[in-house]
Amino acid sequence: MDDYPSGSPKLNAPKSSWLERLTHFLLREPEDRGQLVEILHSAFERQLLDADALGMIEGVLNVGDMQVRDVMVPRSQMDIIDINDAPAKFIPYVIETAHSRFPVVDGSKDKVLGILLAKDLLRYYASDEEFDVRDMLRPAVYIPEAKRLNVLLKDFRNNRNHMAIVVDEYGGVAGLVTIEDVMEQIVGDIEDEFDYDEAEDNIIPDRRGNWRVKGLTEISDLNEEIGSAFSDQEFDTVAGLITQHFGHLPKRGEIVAFDGYRFQILRADSRRIYSVLIEKLADTPAEE
Repeated sequence: MDDYPSGSPKLNAPKSSWLERLTHFLLREPEDRGQLVEILHSAFERQLLDADALGMIEGVLNVGDMQVRDVMVPRSQMDIIDINDAPAKFIPYVIETAHSRFPVVDGSKDKVLGILLAKDLLRYYASDEEFDVRDMLRPAVYIPEAKRLNVLLKDFRNNRNHMAIVVDEYGGVAGLVTIEDVMEQIVGDIEDEFDYDEAEDNIIPDRRGNWRVKGLTEISDLNEEIGSAFSDQEFDTVAGLITQHFGHLPKRGEIVAFDGYRFQILRADSRRIYSVLIEKLADTPAEE
């Protein structure tokens, strides 16, 4: 047994931070990105890195590979205001959707005049003078679908923008993207994304015999991989199949079971399912 006086360095030395322990763990330099991700997950399993930190590091790595088209709100789902409508007509819509910013168009989504901040509509109630929406508009920023998210995030920060209009190769409006859409990719769940190098690796078995599956995985591929027999007559992807059984677009953590399997949503947003955890249920006795 070692005897140390109460003031000895050993007793008073503070516990090393997770960053110091992680740095020590990373001294074995990874040769590629795949090895880096493996080291990070190994560090998490050794409790050198907590789940939130791991999720954000993975998110940062992933953002560099993603394009605007991967996270944008599609044109069909854009909430817009028509300049030709009176404030009394569109203000209830603004309140209902509860967005802070709205693209303002002139009859068509391809004719974006600018961006209206919801807070600027307070002037409609605070002033007796004539209210003209055109005077309230902020300039719209246009970006291509192929723009990298890490570059877009830097532009948002430098220009203090929060929204951009996405255009396709023909110059038409393809959708919109906000700074929140980008940030969600960084601060998402630890199991948000589990593959960075091989696009075809949509189904990843874990140590407990379950599978982590991307929402866009083809149902036929899932059946072949895990031995299931899900129908692909109505839907092509796992996300479509699951949404049908929920009856709504599910949120993270929601669970549904059918055809002998249990599905837990690992990551989803207001537009799509990104990944799910699939567990094969024990065989149910015939009488049940």
